[in-house]
Amino acid sequence: MARAPLAALNHMLNRTVQRRHRTRTRATPRATPELAARPRPWPHALGLTVVVLAGAWLGLLIVGNVRAPVGPMNTTMALRPSLTGGTRINISPLGALSLDSHVAPVRLDVNVDQLDPVRSQALVDHPERISGLQDEVARDVEHGTLDLAVRSCVAVVSGATALGLAVYRRPRPALAAGTLALTLLAASGASAYATWNPKSVLEPRFSGLLSSAPSVVGNARSIVTEFDVYQQELARLVTNVTKLYDVTSTLPAYQPDPSTIRVLHVSDIHLNPASWKIIASLVKQYRVDVIVDSGDTMDHGTAAENGFLDPIGDLGAPYVWVRGNHDSKSTQRYLERMKNVHVLDDGRARTVAGLRFAGTGDPQFTPDRSTVPGGNASEELAGDRLASALRDQRNAGTPVDVAVAHEPSAARETDGEVPLVLCGHLHHQGTETLKYGTRLRMEGSTGGSGLRAVERQYPAPIEASILYFDRDNRRLQAWDAIKLGGLGLSTAEVSRHLADDNHPAPSPTAPPSTTPPKTPSHRSP
Repeated sequence: MARAPLAALNHMLNRTVQRRHRTRTRATPRATPELAARPRPWPHALGLTVVVLAGAWLGLLIVGNVRAPVGPMNTTMALRPSLTGGTRINISPLGALSLDSHVAPVRLDVNVDQLDPVRSQALVDHPERISGLQDEVARDVEHGTLDLAVRSCVAVVSGATALGLAVYRRPRPALAAGTLALTLLAASGASAYATWNPKSVLEPRFSGLLSSAPSVVGNARSIVTEFDVYQQELARLVTNVTKLYDVTSTLPAYQPDPSTIRVLHVSDIHLNPASWKIIASLVKQYRVDVIVDSGDTMDHGTAAENGFLDPIGDLGAPYVWVRGNHDSKSTQRYLERMKNVHVLDDGRARTVAGLRFAGTGDPQFTPDRSTVPGGNASEELAGDRLASALRDQRNAGTPVDVAVAHEPSAARETDGEVPLVLCGHLHHQGTETLKYGTRLRMEGSTGGSGLRAVERQYPAPIEASILYFDRDNRRLQAWDAIKLGGLGLSTAEVSRHLADDNHPAPSPTAPPSTTPPKTPSHRSP
């Protein structure tokens, strides 16, 4: 009888111990190989995020571009990752416009590739279409952005999925990466839509050569408020540039003796990109041997403008250049590094295409068109130094055929020391024989006063000259003065002038050279 209670007590204790053992076992399970191999959640999520972002970015770079016509232009649109969003419009080679159009982790890039000749010619033939150009551009941009949105979705999904498959080698995480990439793109689009700022076009930021656009044509707000005026100017500009190209291809060319040296004199281009096309056409039509630029090729002389000079290497003739008051020393150093360009300064002489040139750069740098006290005196002093260098060259037996300066006041100081001196600066053509026999030839603006052409009521013409030299005695025979209608005009005028026989004699008031005569040198300069 006593054993029964003891047996029952032992049974209850055993059940209690077993129950506690099972509870302890469930609370602290032993690690198994399967649990040890399971990845931790945070590193896995971080790795997937990196795969998604990298794959989406690669997809946008490879297939995320859309070529779309916008008005008369061919453009390329693309979405790019960005911390601030916005829109960037690249207009090569002039620069770019940046707009604070939206806030999102993607930026819209629009690259203006080129003008379509067919659509541009249609605007020239039917200027009345300019009035509907704004609506046409809006429709083209809308269609282009819709195509870009579809292509971008395909690009980010394909890129993220492909990279996920390459990294994980399993379809499930690859599909998860593609889905997450699409979700991120949709969220970015929603953010851009929610923060869209249509007024951003009124406050663009300009870079490159376009940084001077507000001071030339007014700020963007005035363009919008007076859009009809700018529509007319745009129509005139497109018409004018197209017709200028047509006119220069049919200019009558003088047919002198085959041995004649032909020199194209240009000046005061002032950043007009149409000038390079016109100069190249004149070089081809007249079979020009050398181009002489008497300065003010730039407008502000900034380093950002230097890329404007790159087409000089493709003009088809050597390029002789002197610095104007709108050209900086940075401009001069950039040209000195270019092949086939001969920079003249401080009276240095160069023999190019059979003619010996010497020149000096403008001592003033006034890109803002300001008047510097003592400016005229500095110009005359620069001219005196050039005249002294010309005397030294003549005494050395290597006389200069053509002197070049930018300002007429400096050029006049060479009277009696050289047969011909070329200059510019005043934006109109002129010729005079100076007191002691030197002929001064002043060129107009080959850039039609550049971007400042729209500031005046009557546009400045585009002017250049072809000078014909006898190859034996290197004297000027004749010149053709070429004048093309400026902004909105399509006239072309070529006038022939025969050179009378001028014989420069040294001025009796000119100080004698302090450099002793040297034996003639036959070395190339």
